[in-house]
Amino acid sequence: MVPKKLEKGDKIGIIAPAGTIKEEDLEVVNNSILLMESSGFQIEFGKYVFSNSLGYTNTGKEKAEDINNMFRNPEIKAIFSVAGGSDSNSTFEYLDYELIKNNPKILCGFSDITSITNIITQKTGLVTYNGATFKSLTSWATPYAYEQVIKRFVEGSKSLKEPDDEFIVIKDGEVEGNLVGGNLSRTANLTAGKYCIDFKDKILFIEELCLEAPPEEVNYNLYRMKQNGVFEQIKGIWVGNYDGSVALEKILLDVIGENVKMPIIKSNNFGHTEKKMVIPVGGKAKIDTKANNVIQLI
Repeated sequence: MVPKKLEKGDKIGIIAPAGTIKEEDLEVVNNSILLMESSGFQIEFGKYVFSNSLGYTNTGKEKAEDINNMFRNPEIKAIFSVAGGSDSNSTFEYLDYELIKNNPKILCGFSDITSITNIITQKTGLVTYNGATFKSLTSWATPYAYEQVIKRFVEGSKSLKEPDDEFIVIKDGEVEGNLVGGNLSRTANLTAGKYCIDFKDKILFIEELCLEAPPEEVNYNLYRMKQNGVFEQIKGIWVGNYDGSVALEKILLDVIGENVKMPIIKSNNFGHTEKKMVIPVGGKAKIDTKANNVIQLI
């Protein structure tokens, strides 16, 4: 289930499921408001985006209320998380999945928002998006993230690669499958328990923030996924940005073995970096390491 594209004049809802907005973020958030309004869109913030009821964040119920209300409101055509953070999984049991399923619309974010995008796709069949947060539309030195939002959501682009994006083939192969993943640590947390995602025959894409996850933490999360059978179920892996002291793909191969029989590719165009390709969670993709575009949407 793919949501409709955006049109000029549409209203975009802003939520904060992963933490509160800090005072130092306000200038960047205002810049993003000006950018999107100058592009022809209206902006509406959720009730709890700027509140802090617990002293360190809002309650899961409050965050989920904002999400549910954005899906319920017929004027809202797309929903962006304002920023990343730490605890968007607190919303899971309070989300109205039937409401969301019956009111499909664009939902976009990355980092901690990986939890929400993957669970909503799992529970509803709605394609969600790993891409720029509202803040990151203007918080980097280049317009790449903003341009990707316009290309995907307004122009309907199906590309997963810009001309200057670098791709490296780590393991050869050709597979098709639906995309799951995003931030590694958040994806690893969705491998077991009541709120987990189905990895069967999927293409897994992963990235990580080195400031929060040193190599040993990356190793821990990859082993957690291995011990829950993820790498026995998936068809291929797409590795994104990780600026740690050891390359993410090296740690990955240490965990799953050099003789793994699936295609693995690496790119520099998604993750905690200025290049934020908008990747559809639940969208069907093809990896073909012999093709000019080694990964493309079907």
